[in-house]
Amino acid sequence: MADDETQLIVGVPKESFPGERRVAIVPATVAALKRAGIGVLVESRAGESAGFPDQQYTDKGATIVASRAEAFAADIILQVRAAGANPDCGREDLALMRSGQVVIATCDPLSEPNSIAEVAEKHVTCFSLEMVPRITRAQSMDVLSSMATVAGYRAVLLAATTLPRMFPMMMTAAGTLAPAKALIIGAGVAGLQAIATARRLGAVVSSYDVRPAVKEQVESLGAKFVELDLETEKSESSGGYAKAMDEDFYRRQQELMGRVVGESDFVITTAAIPGKKAPELITADAVRRMAPGSVIVDLAAERGGNCALTKPGETVVEHGVTILGPLNLPADIPYHASEMFAKNISTFLLLLVQDGQVAINLEDEIIKDTLLTHGGEVVNNRIRELLELEPIVDRSNESTEIAEPVSESVSED
Repeated sequence: MADDETQLIVGVPKESFPGERRVAIVPATVAALKRAGIGVLVESRAGESAGFPDQQYTDKGATIVASRAEAFAADIILQVRAAGANPDCGREDLALMRSGQVVIATCDPLSEPNSIAEVAEKHVTCFSLEMVPRITRAQSMDVLSSMATVAGYRAVLLAATTLPRMFPMMMTAAGTLAPAKALIIGAGVAGLQAIATARRLGAVVSSYDVRPAVKEQVESLGAKFVELDLETEKSESSGGYAKAMDEDFYRRQQELMGRVVGESDFVITTAAIPGKKAPELITADAVRRMAPGSVIVDLAAERGGNCALTKPGETVVEHGVTILGPLNLPADIPYHASEMFAKNISTFLLLLVQDGQVAINLEDEIIKDTLLTHGGEVVNNRIRELLELEPIVDRSNESTEIAEPVSESVSED
């Protein structure tokens, strides 16, 4: 372990995105970082809204600092949302960043590439956790899957409290109550969690996904897999995500989906393409087919929505159907969402830090794919393409060390 004068210091500022209640590091994670020789600064009350008061951090060895500027004096900044994932308030943090500093967070680089260019201008080394590859070794760092788990669970609870009927079949002296019929569109992590939650509450569940390979997973959870007469052989990317398809495909999909939607009491949609507008799967005509009182929870609202009538961040009623367009559902369950996020980000950090320094090993697929900026440049070619910059030469056989500890003034007591 490095001594206190030379150890790396991580800073955990309070999240500034409106409505964000999560925190990047929870008290239980502090001990693991301390064992690795990494000091931890936490802005006062950063974890309070997630259920983690300052005292819990100090009990585990973290130092509480009074201001955001003091937290940003650290060598490495850990955040839930930075850059493009916090486009307004995150821009204010640029003034607190300095050359050679490391930022690890979700950054929404595929949707907000210009924000990444702004970070590069500060000569900050930035890693975006959304870019973690979906490989076995990276599962413990996969924030998208972790947060999708929370969102899928929460979406079903929203549907249950909005739907004017109970989920399970009940046989009572007053008669037999039919179970609610659920349709989950998209069988990724959020969709599978929604299926499991709806089944636990007693609903009869069907699920549709453009990727036929997920049929077995859907059926293993007790749901019926909906098969539409569509060509789907090229529907999945090498990373396990659904791919964007052409307009003819989506038009045919909408036509076939309308009938299935109309037979459902509540629908949860989760279909999203990274960095793209969400595909429109439920048309206004399909909504009209649903019985009055039915509910749609559109988890793709942040990307424009899977339903034509979704209004991001709002609840609307159209044709007697309530359509919810929630944003940032993981922040509604901040305690466990923060625990999961903290595990993801700390595991990534411990991969990155070698012998007391941040070592960028470009032979490591995880490090290479998540690295966005370094040395004053945007170095990720996917983001460079979005910024209309020339691609850079592959440097995967190189390794470099950065972020020498520079925060002597914030070393722990």
